[in-house]
Amino acid sequence: MKLITEHSENLRYLTEEKDGEKKYMIEGIFAQAEAANRNGRVYPREVLESAADKYSKEQVKRGRAVGELGHPDSPTINLDRVSHKIVELNWDGNNVMGKAEILETPMGQIVRGLMDGKVQLGVSTRGMGSLKQQKGKTVVSDDFILSTVDIVQDPSAPEAFVNGIMEGVDYFVENGVIRAQDVDGYRKTLGSVSQDHLAEAQMKVFKDLLNKF
Repeated sequence: MKLITEHSENLRYLTEEKDGEKKYMIEGIFAQAEAANRNGRVYPREVLESAADKYSKEQVKRGRAVGELGHPDSPTINLDRVSHKIVELNWDGNNVMGKAEILETPMGQIVRGLMDGKVQLGVSTRGMGSLKQQKGKTVVSDDFILSTVDIVQDPSAPEAFVNGIMEGVDYFVENGVIRAQDVDGYRKTLGSVSQDHLAEAQMKVFKDLLNKF
């Protein structure tokens, strides 16, 4: 089994005030079945339905469904990075519609500030499962387990950032500049991975680039 992540930007921000306290919520499409997503993967309805319903029953309805700000490379929930609690998961056609309450944790406070600043945020499902090829498509197998739904910044940002660096003429670092040999190494790394794993490789390159600044 491998870690499988999927992104969605279709979110709506909700705020409500009660007794002088402001409550922050997000809602929208958390996952989709039967359609090829941006990573080229397809979740059969029965696979996603089984995973989402199990997660809803065992986590959401018991008040245990929490997610993080940012996207770790592990299915484990890091409690010190929890930013929100998922309070609803429902089906609308082939879409899994979700709703989450932003908590008053340190990471939740960051999300609230971003929402107040009208920063575009997205959600990203995190789960474990295996993949198979069917009729030229990458299909998620029936062993898929949904771990959580995280809040992420613009999901397209890492790809856009990495591609921008690859196409640049001047490279910055050692004291803030990325060396040409670093970029050549990244090019070789990204050029050697399949399309199915490209988004995952771009995310790793993105994180490595950030560590250089």
